Amino acid sequence: MDFKNVAEKIIELKNDDLKLRSRLIQGGQLGDEYNEEMEKIHNRNAKILSKVIDTIGYPTIDKVGTEASEAAWLIIQHAIGQPNFMKKCAKLLENAVIEKKADPINLAYLTDRIAVFERKEQLYGTQFDWDENGKLSPNPIDDLTKVNQRRKSIGLNTLEEQTVIIRHQAERENQSPPKDLEKRKQVMEKWKKKVGWIK
Repeated sequence: MDFKNVAEKIIELKNDDLKLRSRLIQGGQLGDEYNEEMEKIHNRNAKILSKVIDTIGYPTIDKVGTEASEAAWLIIQHAIGQPNFMKKCAKLLENAVIEKKADPINLAYLTDRIAVFERKEQLYGTQFDWDENGKLSPNPIDDLTKVNQRRKSIGLNTLEEQTVIIRHQAERENQSPPKDLEKRKQVMEKWKKKVGWIK
């Protein structure tokens, strides 16, 4: 198996994703609803990566290198319309982390993202969303002290520090809260049911 070609392909998929995200940010189109063009690219990337994983297993650092392994994680993290794929990858990533072939921080982010979509509490507080005051805040967590302990154990800063960073980043990218938060929540809940996150 030529892992070099696989690595290049995975990085290319990630770059396509980030190029589109950058264009949407510049056009002020990120924030309200899940952009249709973005959904298409996320689903396409997930489909291609899924075939790669069926062939080589999880794209660990020892197989495809650090950059491509990180790129694969980003594609999985963005495959929000594919619950089964994300959950399957979380198991594979967990095994890779146990074998010290992948970054535990990536697993924390993926675990939290799945929890948020399933309406469960986060263990690491990595996922943020707009609150009623128009500020980005962590999605529900289980317990702040435990969350900060878990974050520290894998080399992350505190949730309080991360909240400041996330809010500054949103300002830099000119991200703004949705015009109608309640409507956006309803749209998201409907979408989560449609793709199979919730019943």
